[in-house]
Amino acid sequence: MNAKQITTEGLWSQNPALVQMLGLCPLLAVSNTVTQSLVLGLVTLIVLTCSNLIISLIRRWLDDATRLPAQIMIIATFVTLSDLLLQTFLFEIHQRIGLFVALIVTNCTVLGRAESFASRYPVRYAVLDGFMMGTGFLLVIVCMGFVREALGQGMLFSQLHMILGGDQTDWLVILPNDGFLLMILPPGAFLILGCLIALKNWIELYVQN
Repeated sequence: MNAKQITTEGLWSQNPALVQMLGLCPLLAVSNTVTQSLVLGLVTLIVLTCSNLIISLIRRWLDDATRLPAQIMIIATFVTLSDLLLQTFLFEIHQRIGLFVALIVTNCTVLGRAESFASRYPVRYAVLDGFMMGTGFLLVIVCMGFVREALGQGMLFSQLHMILGGDQTDWLVILPNDGFLLMILPPGAFLILGCLIALKNWIELYVQN
């Protein structure tokens, strides 16, 4: 295992959203705007990185009976901290995605990396793995949010003022289309995700040939 392999797996070959198909509940439910996607993706990245760090640090003192409960408690701690910070500083966004922030505790991506990687590898590799897996998830959910907001609402960055301040008009980009309702509904999320998976597979086949 080396840094290049960990980076490649997190961003591409073992991308948690496009390959492992993990964390689909928030991926499909929250990705109807760029801002919501960005915030949830960043929270997931932070939780993944921090939980991998702590779990790797204490892995030598965990046996088979205590490892899983300890991992869940560590993940839940970082999720709770993230949730409280969102309530404090980004309350409007928290009102929209708060439920899905709490569900990160049960996200198979986070728990899976803790069990399969952080509990078995040194700290530097565990932190890099968490960061790259989180970044891979972040890129996919932001891409979906961008496409769904553009096609479904005919605009971009409609909620960006909730995290950067100012009025909505300071950040809003109006596109020359009226919006296609299907794209902001769950079926539209499935369609966009399917297109992204197909695009990834096509790129891999093209490169191989």
